[in-house]
Amino acid sequence: MQKWACTACGYIYDPAVGDEDGGIAPGTAFEHLPEDWVCPLCGVGKDMFDKYDE
Repeated sequence: MQKWACTACGYIYDPAVGDEDGGIAPGTAFEHLPEDWVCPLCGVGKDMFDKYDE
């Protein structure tokens, strides 16, 4: 699954890990995150994320 990077703080959303504190289960693709999901580090919205190429 594709990882996504926050352009504001550098947080990497890894679908294999999810966002436990945000209630997002492992295996949840970025595209399936709720529209109101925000970066767990800095609080910006999904529109501030770009695909992450390792």
